[in-house]
Amino acid sequence: MATSRSSVPRTSQPRISRVFGAVNIGSFRISAIVAGISDVGEVVVLGSGHRASQGVRRGYVTDMTAATYAIRDAIDRAEKMADTSVQRVWIGCSGAGLASQVAEVDAEIGGRRIEQEDIDMLLSSARDVIRPDGRMVLHAQPAQYRLDGAHGVANPKGLHAERLGVDIHIMLADGAPIRNLTEAVQSAHLEVEAVVGSPIAAGHACLSPEERDLGVALVEFGAEVTNVAVYSQGMLTGLTAIPMGSADVTDAIASAFGIRRFQAERLKCVNGSALASPADHREMIPVNAPGEEETGPVARHADDKNRIPRAELIAVITGQLGSLMEEVNKALKAMRFNGQRGKQVVFTGGGAELVGLADYAQAALGKPVRIGRVPHLSGLAEAHVKPGFSTLAGLVLYASADPIDIRTLSKRRQTSVRAERLGTVGRIYRAFREYF
Repeated sequence: MATSRSSVPRTSQPRISRVFGAVNIGSFRISAIVAGISDVGEVVVLGSGHRASQGVRRGYVTDMTAATYAIRDAIDRAEKMADTSVQRVWIGCSGAGLASQVAEVDAEIGGRRIEQEDIDMLLSSARDVIRPDGRMVLHAQPAQYRLDGAHGVANPKGLHAERLGVDIHIMLADGAPIRNLTEAVQSAHLEVEAVVGSPIAAGHACLSPEERDLGVALVEFGAEVTNVAVYSQGMLTGLTAIPMGSADVTDAIASAFGIRRFQAERLKCVNGSALASPADHREMIPVNAPGEEETGPVARHADDKNRIPRAELIAVITGQLGSLMEEVNKALKAMRFNGQRGKQVVFTGGGAELVGLADYAQAALGKPVRIGRVPHLSGLAEAHVKPGFSTLAGLVLYASADPIDIRTLSKRRQTSVRAERLGTVGRIYRAFREYF
């Protein structure tokens, strides 16, 4: 598969106070962004690039050398456009057995005013509720606070309550695949800032805060993995990975017509659709691109010009989509999303670029469906404003927000927490230590 790089016209750039990188490691493509935070807090894309993925299958690294080369190439393209380099990157992961948990932690306040120290103590104590069961914790973050049982509090500081609680979102993954992923990035001479589950990143890019609060399902239709994530009350509450994707549609086309994968991919992208029409039986579409008429085999059921009926192509596509939608429906039912009326499903990922997918999925799932779009980011190349790059854009937004991870609270806060748990005696002891 040919590699590509996009460019955007240069305009006057604002002053950048911080520069960082993001790399999304997918099974179809590896994409990268070099971004900066301006002195007014705006996220600015300085450079972006992508290339065909190598050494990655269904979200897992299967060839370390090939994956390292592809990662280095993608970041080189972004750095060249940005005219600057990065040493540390945030990386997106769609495989590795991702799983999501939500843990609740509460503390007695006694009706007084909540101080920052109370919040720090609560978050520090929340580390004790993480139960990875031998798996790797990618991140453990406060999703929302509760005051006396009332949910949806963004910042409880300065409020009064009898009881303060917090919901901690925990993203888990299998350790060995994550270590392979990070090693591939490190071998490309980059340091890993953090590994972010792609449903988290894509949710930042494609879902509004209101949608995440009301309840929404996000379906990342990737090349070889489809992640189904359910958001409710502002946080990710359930996640299921389906080992199927748009590459399986391509393979079904190649198998049905006895053609090469690159021919099948072109047919899917140029002439494919998830919706049939009466005119499809009369329309004959060429298997090869213009100028490539003599390359590759003659397709099954093709005419003397190596053309096939568009109706047969769409039948293969919808047959494969039907299998995927069955799995998506099972996942939504298992996460108890199907029982909630009026909830929306948002499709994103490269597979979501298929013509007519939203209408097909809406009929198959019985839910309102829309295609998730990449949000506007200053400087982002036009070629990367597509659903297939939503995880990459989400990584940038996620990184720019500088998210809290309760596992990395400072030692100073930990000392404060331990003293606070001792009550009045603890406060006296702490004061003695600080002033004497």
